[in-house]
Amino acid sequence: MLRIAVVGSGPSGCYTAQTLVQLDPEARVDVLDRLPCPYGLVRYGVAPDHEKIKSLQGSLRSVLEHERVRFLGGVRVGGPGGLPVERLRELYHAVVYCVGAATDRHLGIPGEELPGSWSATDFVAWYSAHPDAADAGFLRGVRSAVVIGVGNVAVDVTRMLVRGAEELRPTDIPQGALDALAASGVTDVQMVGRRGPAQARFTTKELRELGGLPHTEVSVDPGDLTLDPADAAALPTVQRRNLEVLRGWAGRPSSRAVRRIRLRFFLRPVELLAERGRVGGVRFERTAPDGRGGVTGTGRFEEVPAQLVLRSVGYRGVPLDGLPFDAPSGTVPNAAGRVLRDGVPSPGEYVAGWIKRGPTGVIGTNRPCAKETATSLLADAPTLMRRPVPEDPVAALRAAGIEPVPWAGWLAIERAEAELGARLGRSVVKLADWDALLRAAGSR
Repeated sequence: MLRIAVVGSGPSGCYTAQTLVQLDPEARVDVLDRLPCPYGLVRYGVAPDHEKIKSLQGSLRSVLEHERVRFLGGVRVGGPGGLPVERLRELYHAVVYCVGAATDRHLGIPGEELPGSWSATDFVAWYSAHPDAADAGFLRGVRSAVVIGVGNVAVDVTRMLVRGAEELRPTDIPQGALDALAASGVTDVQMVGRRGPAQARFTTKELRELGGLPHTEVSVDPGDLTLDPADAAALPTVQRRNLEVLRGWAGRPSSRAVRRIRLRFFLRPVELLAERGRVGGVRFERTAPDGRGGVTGTGRFEEVPAQLVLRSVGYRGVPLDGLPFDAPSGTVPNAAGRVLRDGVPSPGEYVAGWIKRGPTGVIGTNRPCAKETATSLLADAPTLMRRPVPEDPVAALRAAGIEPVPWAGWLAIERAEAELGARLGRSVVKLADWDALLRAAGSR
């Protein structure tokens, strides 16, 4: 029978495994993840107050509980201490890499490395209890924050910065993050885009949520809602709806709200300003529509005070030792999911998800992407199966010093998180560090 390894247990990995076992009634799939917990960005990239999106874990769970799918957590592939790609390839007829886009894009401006300047990815990982995240004191001494970017992640972190503790207590947010947000002194958040509202990437549903936050005023400068003539004629439906929401907030008289969110457009960051050795503000250049859907600088500048700057300008794939990598696109070169080495398909190596196509689309976009890759793999299967592979690769993993966390170990983590929540008077509380997760899984 066909034995396949899928590296990564997020949506693209789970959808790939699901398609493979649906299309081939005898295929067996091991889903490997370097973390002891499955679900990828659905667990570690979705804000804790977004219960509907987090509920997708249920459908991913059904994939990982399929009789011909096996979850193996705690298995690092490539890099220091990881299983070499070449060795993994020997253990399976085929390997599909669904490793996502693990880092973020940089602004490339002076001051970006100052204390108090972070990627939104770091902030999200902290409040999502990713075991690699550290409590870096994001909110310590912060009164005003600037979020650079106008996509859904930018909206998420903006919302989390002003969320009240009582609203977050029913969620699975780790206790340390909840305590820090409860003690936060943040009262002003500005979310800033270098282009106009027609180019903003947030969805209308996410945008509207900002207007429903208790004790929070949302405002937009009416002058920022200028449209490029190239946009005005045929705006997509989402952008039209976004503009309706933004216009509803524009020019509102100031209220006595405790917290304020200001959405700003046509501002390009040019420098993060230092104050007492850390971020104290952002210097922006005003931009203007260029008549072609882009923007141009105006030579006019303004400075916005901020003790915290979160950049949310996109994810980026990172190279995996042993696989080819296209640096400009941040993806693994491929044709319909087949990994290309020097332009030629590499037998038994495949990619799906963001590492295949770049960080585009929504969670559902991974379904057709996974199907394309799975179809390519199964078309190659008769050739791939000529090579013998071990009956059970777990013995080889253990021989390499890797003790996989099985599905039962993940279920034990779930129980430990429910027990922690009960002790704290909450529902479920995520475990936030490696030791706690591995102890709960029975691996330490």
